[in-house]
Amino acid sequence: MLNKVLIIGRLTRDPVVRYLPSGSQTTEFSIAYNRRYKVGDDWREESHFFDVKAYGKLAESLSTRISKGYTVVIEGRLSQERWTDREGKVQSKVRIIAESVRIINKPRLDETPEEEVIPEEQNVDEKLWNSEDDELPF
Repeated sequence: MLNKVLIIGRLTRDPVVRYLPSGSQTTEFSIAYNRRYKVGDDWREESHFFDVKAYGKLAESLSTRISKGYTVVIEGRLSQERWTDREGKVQSKVRIIAESVRIINKPRLDETPEEEVIPEEQNVDEKLWNSEDDELPF
């Protein structure tokens, strides 16, 4: 089975940091993805919103490096949470669990866009990426 997500979006709010009982950090944020498409001669746009969650070292890095307005590339997987609400109804939510996050644009226009990869693995050094180093297939 394959469960892989690759998405580019803009943060809609600042990240929220929480801690698990083990002391490990989690960081949660939401992104917006805008899709433009043409119907006949008219262009239309639709927005989609996704919740993202990161754990461990990745969560620690994200909590201090990104904020509302940043554009990021997220590579990760989908996870479904299920619970029963106070009325006894079963609820469900699908979110993206981030495995790596690449910052591709900061919200302020006076800064030069830069790309930065924040890997999930603890033993991988953080590194800046040039557009020459990374080719996107679209």
